[in-house]
Order: sequence, then structure tokens, then C-alpha cells
Amino acid sequence: MPATKPAPPPAHDTTRASLVQINKAAADGLRLQILQVLKAESFGVLELCDIFKLAQPKLSHHLKVLLNAGLVATRRDGNSIFYRHPLLLIDTPVNRHIQHLFTTLDHLDLAAEIYTRIDSIKSERARSSLDFFTKNANKFSEKQALVAEKSQYVANLRELVSATNLPDSATVLEVGPGEGEFICELATQFNQAIALDNSEAMLKLAQGRAQALGMDNITFMLGEPAAVAADARIRGDLVICNMVLHHIASPAETFKHMAQLLNPRGYLLLAELSHHNQEWVRRSCGDLWLGFEAEELTHWASSAGMETCQSLYLALRNGFQVQLHLFQKSTNQANH
Repeated sequence: MPATKPAPPPAHDTTRASLVQINKAAADGLRLQILQVLKAESFGVLELCDIFKLAQPKLSHHLKVLLNAGLVATRRDGNSIFYRHPLLLIDTPVNRHIQHLFTTLDHLDLAAEIYTRIDSIKSERARSSLDFFTKNANKFSEKQALVAEKSQYVANLRELVSATNLPDSATVLEVGPGEGEFICELATQFNQAIALDNSEAMLKLAQGRAQALGMDNITFMLGEPAAVAADARIRGDLVICNMVLHHIASPAETFKHMAQLLNPRGYLLLAELSHHNQEWVRRSCGDLWLGFEAEELTHWASSAGMETCQSLYLALRNGFQVQLHLFQKSTNQANH
């Protein structure tokens, strides 16, 4: 007689086994701190070593325990592996248990020096991106065209702007306006426009274009979304982030700042590269991140109190893919 396959374990047994593994992984103070650090940001192994001042073999052991328990997920970015919280998209008893653990950890503080080291890593990421734009402002459009020529997707951007049905009196804000082409176009459609950039060199290029076109309804602001969002007087009905997120040190955190910049029921329009492994764009275009998975973007938007309205995916002839997402601020998400 042929051998019979053993019956799979009952679902309850599988759940119990998962809970045992999760609880064992969480029964360590350092591993709980790692989960706290990964709350809203992904970090590489060497970055985590710096944050916790640990040798790589020891930290890698703890990360492996957390990974095997499903408490962290990995994301390959070129030649590097980054760790983050898993995306708990399916409602299961195990995922509810993990989410409860994360929620409990959200209420716990970390040592002040850990926050300082995290800020130092984010500042170094931002400094690297800003240095690139300072040195390459006049050549950036040429370099960016190697990856995604704006003409290949700008028509879709316009369609999603129209889909918001915002009145002419609305205020539109663009984060990272580049050389100002799109913000100038939007300023002909809306009465008030704001161009926000942390690169003075790039902002001057956008401002020069607006002056050449005689546009007088665009406010140019130098700074980060976090700093501008803290000013309650600056709010928009539509915030646009066009091929900018992969240059930002803390993408998940930036979603929360962009949500703050929105008026109630305002829209966030995002154009971004899908995840890829073309390492050369770091050198040529100053990218900090090699695109993103769509699930990451929608998860960050949801965590920031925004709902997905529409999503489009455009495959380019050079192998890259552009994704466009229109999010709307939830009615129960108040400005802070």
C-alpha cells in the first residue's frame, strides 16, 4: 500500500505554535526595544547596530529570532536588507496578538540616547540627499529622465488632480517641486499654490520658472514637511508628492506630516517608483530608497489617517514602474 501523507495539524494547533514562538521572541527586553525602534521606520542591520551599540553578530541573532516569529519583516533595497514591522493586512488571531503587542509597545519610552542615535541616522540620510541636490540642481531633470520621464505619466497626474473635483479656490501644495513645471501648471488651475523644498538650489530653480511665467500666486517655502506641518496656518486641500519619497530620509513619518498639512477631507496625490533593484540610481539620481511596494505606501497612508481613492500602475519601457495613488484624509482624522 502507498504511504499515506500525515494529516496537517489542526488550525488551532498551528495558531498555538505561532503564539508560543511570538511570546518567546518577545520575552527579551532588547528585542522589545528593537520592535519599538521599528515602529514607523525601517533600518538596516548596521544602523540598528549603531542605535543599540551592539556587535553585528549579536544583533543579527536577535533579528533572526524576531523574523522567525513573524514580528519583523525584511525589505531588500539594492545590496542592503532593511528591517521593519510586518504589514498585518489579514485579520487573524495571530496578527491580532502581534498588533496588540505593538500597540502596547507604542506607549513605552526608549532611553534618550536611543532617540538621539535614531535622529542622527535620519539626519545623515537627509544630509546625503540634500548634498546631491545642492551639487546637481541644474542637471537633476536630465538625470531623473534616465529613470522616469515626466511626460510618461504627467497626463495621469492631471487626471487624478481632476478626480478630486476641488474648486478653483482650493490650495495646492507640492512637496519637492523640482524645477517647478507642475506647480506652475497647478497655479493656473488653483488660486493658491505652495512649493515646499528642503533644497535651496532646487527651490530657486522653481521660483525662477514661476517668475519667468509671471506667476504671482505661488508661495515658495524652504524647509521640511515636519517643520511646515507644525505651523497650523499652513494647510492645503491637495498635497502632491511627485517622485520625491525615495529622496526622503523617513518615508513613513513623512506620510504623517503630509496628512497634517491637509485640510479635512483633503487629498494626497503620490507618484512614486515601484520597488526595483537598480543600484545605479543612488549615484546618478541621489535616491535614498529604491522605490517602494504598493502595500507599504497604502499601509503608511492608512496609519496616517488616509483612505485610498484610486491607484494606477504604469510600466515604463526601461523596466521601471511608476505607481500613482490618490489618498483622502479620513473624516475622523483631525489636524494637530
